[in-house]
Amino acid sequence: MSRALPKYNKRRVAFIGGAAAVALSGTAIAGFALAGETSRNGGTNARTLAGPGTITCPDVTSRLPAVPASARAEVDRNLAQLATQIQEANKRLVDTVGQGGPNFVQNAILGPLEDKRVAALNRIETAIGRAAAKPEGLEAFAACQLNADGGAGEAGAGAGAGAEEGGAGAEEGGGGAGAEDGGAGAGEGGAGAGEGGAGEGGGAGAISCPDVASRLPAVPASARAEVDRNLGQLDTQIQEADKRLVDTVGQGGPNFVQNAILGPLEDKRVAAINRIATAIGRTAERPAGLDSLAACTLTK
Repeated sequence: MSRALPKYNKRRVAFIGGAAAVALSGTAIAGFALAGETSRNGGTNARTLAGPGTITCPDVTSRLPAVPASARAEVDRNLAQLATQIQEANKRLVDTVGQGGPNFVQNAILGPLEDKRVAALNRIETAIGRAAAKPEGLEAFAACQLNADGGAGEAGAGAGAGAEEGGAGAEEGGGGAGAEDGGAGAGEGGAGAGEGGAGEGGGAGAISCPDVASRLPAVPASARAEVDRNLGQLDTQIQEADKRLVDTVGQGGPNFVQNAILGPLEDKRVAAINRIATAIGRTAERPAGLDSLAACTLTK
């Protein structure tokens, strides 16, 4: 009887161990099944597990009218920039995985990308409009979206891919491209005064930008309306950036303000400043170096 006990105990231990193994296997299988279900149904959460997704933008090339030969080089250059912008945004999407709150991708990546695309599309419209009927409404193709399943970027946009990447490109829109830039600041003509630093900021601080109006040469009468309109837009851009600064307090990582607010603001200012220089340059000497006034800073 005493010799039989060890065998019984061995059988008992083996049985319990086997049952435990089955239970653990079942748990693992259930876990994999749950993970699979999450990846199918989890939407945004699934991207966190599998990857950040990719950014998809509307195709612009196929929406253009016939491009005059004299405009082809500039149009191709800006189409290449559209493609480069998407590549850079996709890289940033990967580099910033896990950063920021629920609106980080929209605020820090998709929003700035749309601003850059608007500027490039306006330059394309202007280039064509110098030698043919100017196409209208290309800005409708500026907004992009996050595609969880991976996606194409700017199909056909590489028509001059590899062309210089400089975001400024061909006079930033040559002849006053953005006079139609929504006229955001129209009615604020010649303001420029508020550019030293607006501030709704409260605890968020305020954005301070160099004054452009005081750095301009004499403005020809024929360019005054367009220059005033763009100076008004510079003021409006600062006000919008200050509001965004307040609305996004606490969001993102240490570089959030630079990436989501100051960077996009600088892009918009470069475009407006180049439109001012172009407007003056049509009837007088084009002012140089105004781009150095585009960058803004955060003041506390």
